[in-house]
Amino acid sequence: MPQEKHKNRHMGSSLNSFLAEEGILGICEEKALKEILADQIKAAMELDHLSKSAMATRMHTSRRALDRFLDPSSTGVTLSTLHRAATAVGRQLRVELV
Repeated sequence: MPQEKHKNRHMGSSLNSFLAEEGILGICEEKALKEILADQIKAAMELDHLSKSAMATRMHTSRRALDRFLDPSSTGVTLSTLHRAATAVGRQLRVELV
């Protein structure tokens, strides 16, 4: 009797549909968005030659809080914090639903 090949139920599906089927699409999107935002802030800090201490001072927060903000795995960030970070590097924060 020939051995049946095990078919991958996700073969040919998109990454988004796979993540949705696994129930983790929202979590992955949150982490990706946070990583993008943190990278943009870090890039702006580097462009302005701004140290973490100076950035924290501009944001009226602690260096430890800034480290949490810049940590891509830490998704718990408020709009207020995002706004302060953007302002500290001379940028504007835009939030939209699509």
